[in-house]
Amino acid sequence: MIIHETQETIRSIKSERDICILAHSYQAQEIIEIADFTGDSFQLSVAASKVSQKTVIMCGVRFMAETVKILAPDKTVLLVNPSAGCPMAEQMDKELIGTVKKQYPDYTVVAYINTTADLKTVCDVCVTSSSAVKIVDKITNNNILFLPDCNLGAYVASQLPNKNIKLLHGGCPIHAVVTTANVKKAKELHPGAKLLVHPECVPEVVSLADFVGSTSAIMDYAVNSEDRDFIIGTEMSIAEHLQYRCPDKRFYCLSQKLLCPNMKITTLIDVLNCVNGRGGEEIALDESTIADARVCIDKMIELGAL
Repeated sequence: MIIHETQETIRSIKSERDICILAHSYQAQEIIEIADFTGDSFQLSVAASKVSQKTVIMCGVRFMAETVKILAPDKTVLLVNPSAGCPMAEQMDKELIGTVKKQYPDYTVVAYINTTADLKTVCDVCVTSSSAVKIVDKITNNNILFLPDCNLGAYVASQLPNKNIKLLHGGCPIHAVVTTANVKKAKELHPGAKLLVHPECVPEVVSLADFVGSTSAIMDYAVNSEDRDFIIGTEMSIAEHLQYRCPDKRFYCLSQKLLCPNMKITTLIDVLNCVNGRGGEEIALDESTIADARVCIDKMIELGAL
């Protein structure tokens, strides 16, 4: 079955069965094209909470599907490929953070949204990569325990020198492998191209960027910029998506290592099987976990994430 025919079949089935398809921006182009909503994990969760469909399927990774369930507990939420996890989200658990909190009792615990539902239950505030600086700045307590991504946390700390930010050693293993040598090589190959980098990259790389921002912010910057050439310092699918959106511009991957296998594990056939009821995994969270995990997300919304 060719791609176009598969896409049309999926569109027909999701309409018949009243299904909403969410796709994270790192998904393949053929999946992006059949999604009802695309974006980062929080954007997708908010969208899911507002749609009329009672069944929502997530083309992304597990913590994203969990976040959808937290914000839309009345809906049936399916993770298209049950094997799609997130190494960063799985690096820390609530037992570890419970121990750390005892060592820093006067610190506000700030959790990147790229964490499990279970871990969110013991955190005070949640943030996204696009809202982290703004949210942390609005927290009245200057003592911040930021987890799990030490690179994003370091970027927040660089923007907010008035805050005392304690970092734990965690983060995205994909973004973290990019080096200044990669930047030097990319700039030599593409002189004059603007370097757009995600704050999950190491500080040395971030410091060399022309623009630092979330995936959505990087895409918006590139689309709206009058520049024509860009080096993209985040998951390589973003360079592909931007090329489709802006065929008159040129986009280059900062490194060939910027490939997330957990995002790429979901295929168009997986989506087909899921909407057909022959695949996927329903996300089940107990009421206590949903209620406790929702606290830090609600605090983020209160502090102006939306």
